[in-house]
Order: sequence, then C-alpha cells, then structure tokens
Amino acid sequence: MATDPIRLRGQRAERPFHVVLVEPEIPPNTGNVARICAATACPLHLVGRLGFDIGEHAVRRAGLDYWHLVEVSQHQDLAAAERSIGSRSWLFSGKATRSYLEVEYRLGDALVFGKESVGLPEELLAERADQVVGIPTLGAVRSHNLGNAVAIALYEALRQNGLLTVSAR
Repeated sequence: MATDPIRLRGQRAERPFHVVLVEPEIPPNTGNVARICAATACPLHLVGRLGFDIGEHAVRRAGLDYWHLVEVSQHQDLAAAERSIGSRSWLFSGKATRSYLEVEYRLGDALVFGKESVGLPEELLAERADQVVGIPTLGAVRSHNLGNAVAIALYEALRQNGLLTVSAR
C-alpha cells in the first residue's frame, strides 16, 4: 500500500510576502519565480510590459502545472503594484551597497526585482536608496539569476519571521 511521502513543511502564513517582478523578460525565470511563490504562498506581482504571454494557453503549453496555485496580479507600473500591496518595499539590485541580510523583514513586505537585462531603473534606485539591498556574490558575476535571487531573499525573509520552523507532514 503506497502512502504519501513525508515532506517538510514550514509554518503556514497567508500571503507572507509579495514578490514583485518589474518587466520580466525571460519566461522560464518567471516560471521559476512562480513556483517559488506557489511553494511559499506568496503572491506574484508582474509589473509593466512582459517579455512573454501568460495567458492560459501559453502557461499550459509551457508545462507550468502549478500556475493555478499562484496568486498572480498584473500592474501598469510599480507605483500601482505598491498601492495594491500597501506595505514596505525592498528593491533588490546588483548595484546595492547594503546587504539583504541587514534588513529586518516584516510580514507583508514587498520584495521587488528588476528585469533580467538591466535590473531596476537607476533613477528609482537613486530616489529610494534607503530601500535598496543586494545579495553579495563571492565570484566575478555581477548578480544572481532572477529565480535564485528571489529564492535567496524570500527564504531569508521567511526565516526571519519564524515561518521555516519545520514539521513533517
């Protein structure tokens, strides 16, 4: 008789953080981020012009069988997304001087990431310098892949808020 395998589960929280992608360009990266959001119950906000189609047919054809598990919202611009979310935002950039580990994340915060090719706009980073954080690298690359960056940042925010306390189910 087959039984479900035991899986590690963290503390369940409704919409613990908001993941915001500004003008994502590469479909598989957004797919990876959507999977991370599905695994963490975090809404995904897509901002501005997308470099791909997220209609039902396109999503099904791409094999994203977990897309229905993600709360996805689309917004004209970052200001509209932030109004919808209604809490603090942290802007992630490969050009940051402050580490993401120096931030105390609060439930409901928005984690904002820019497009793969150029990141977030320079003027936005300058205007909101106190909200800009980055993920340190040890090697010669300028930044992490979008999906990896979201996972690193999001899981640190979850850890800080006690949501990764594990129980086997």
